[in-house]
Amino acid sequence: MTTRTHAERMLDVRTIFHEPDIESYPRGAEILARFPDAERVPVLSHQAIPGLYGNEGNVEDWVRNKREVLVLGVKKSLSARPNGRSSDFIAPSTSNGCAMACSYCYVPRRKGYANPITAFVNIEKILGYLERHAGRQGPKTVPNQCDPVDLVYDLGENGDCSVDALFSDNVRDLVDLYARLDGAKASFATKFVNRDLLDWDPRGGTRVRFSLMPEEMSKRLDLRTSRIADRIAAIDDFVEAGYEVHLNFSPVVVHEDWKAEWAELLEQVADGIGDKAKAQLACEVILLTHNEQLHEVNLGWHPKGEEQLWRPDLQQRKRSESGQENVRYKVAWKRRWVDELVGMIGETLPTCRVRYAF
Repeated sequence: MTTRTHAERMLDVRTIFHEPDIESYPRGAEILARFPDAERVPVLSHQAIPGLYGNEGNVEDWVRNKREVLVLGVKKSLSARPNGRSSDFIAPSTSNGCAMACSYCYVPRRKGYANPITAFVNIEKILGYLERHAGRQGPKTVPNQCDPVDLVYDLGENGDCSVDALFSDNVRDLVDLYARLDGAKASFATKFVNRDLLDWDPRGGTRVRFSLMPEEMSKRLDLRTSRIADRIAAIDDFVEAGYEVHLNFSPVVVHEDWKAEWAELLEQVADGIGDKAKAQLACEVILLTHNEQLHEVNLGWHPKGEEQLWRPDLQQRKRSESGQENVRYKVAWKRRWVDELVGMIGETLPTCRVRYAF
């Protein structure tokens, strides 16, 4: 399947909500020109769009809004937040939301009943901020789990960069930036194989983290994403193109047969990638955290998925720092399950370093 076919399936933008004067930004004008037939609806803020966010009736159109709606805004506040798990810093987002529809995604928890892509058009300001920030840090002096040499900046905390690259050059600009920055590396997780990225020149400055879970579970929960087999098949190609490629084993959804499914997935990875990819491979392991508000939203558009995600018999409540009611697997069981999966990775993919697991 070609990227063009993927793009046509993923995005058929018919309505663009945009902040005032968005066409005065070169990137804003470029994106608008890509969708000349879309209805343009001016709004005061990308964060408050009447009739889109907070409208309970939109839950029935969850997927349609992701495919047909695009929001353009200006990123107002720029900061690189310290992280220390997947990356040293979380970079300012160049987007928010996604055209894919993974039913466990944490991003829409605060948005309500619609979660299309919001793209930020002041990319020059974001690039300048990131370059100055990296320059102020100086070289990394102590290796850590993020990277032994470079400071790592997570680019895609609130979206999927591979999908964003279908309609905007923001991601390519970021990859080009980190290709030339010494001592700094970009990183993003993705569930979408966009082979257009193979024509870029990352020069080792970008880490692509392909998110993987067992195929059958992915079919239930990873709606509108690339097939697991296609993600595995892309790993060697991305390594050959100059990307560092890691894996996100995430989220790990526990059920009665979960260990057998994960054993099969790990064998698929071991059999599906070459020695060059294996030599540079590392991974993250993240067990599912769900959310009561998102659970209620999901019941309105994909209740079958909640049969796997909402398991009160296995989960306990935990209030997040933002005050939301999350659920996670019971602590004692979760620790054992994490250890079991890490052990399986060590047996099947012995060259794959587990950067962190929780």
